[in-house]
This record gives sequence, structure tokens and C-alpha cells, in this order.
Amino acid sequence: MVDERDEERVVSRAAELEAEEPELAGEDDEAETQAAAILADSDDREAQASSPDRGGGQVEHRHSEDTVEPPP
Repeated sequence: MVDERDEERVVSRAAELEAEEPELAGEDDEAETQAAAILADSDDREAQASSPDRGGGQVEHRHSEDTVEPPP
């Protein structure tokens, strides 16, 4: 069962897809199917990324200055 909040997310993402990919305009079912798949994948990745056992249980906290050489 899809709750109302998830349905709102799907409809919102579908509208964004139709704007990004004009060939989907007017094909609400296809856009909503793609939007649901995108959101499900995103939710899975977010859950995996925030999993405490990812990386051996260590949570890595980086700052932008730790990952790139600052410009002179």
C-alpha cells in the first residue's frame, strides 16, 4: 500500500521528469512509473549509505577541505 506522502513524492518527481524529458509529457503513467523506480532506488541508496555497518562500522566525516586541494 502506498501512503499519501509517497504518492505526493511520486507525482512531484513525475512532474520533474516530464519537464526534464519532454517526450514523457502527457504520459502520466509512464512518468509516474519511472518516478517511483527512481525514488525507490534513491531510498535504497540512502538507507545503504546511512547503514552503520557500511565501511566496517566506521562513519566517515569529511569536509570539503579534506577532499580537494584548496586553490592558491
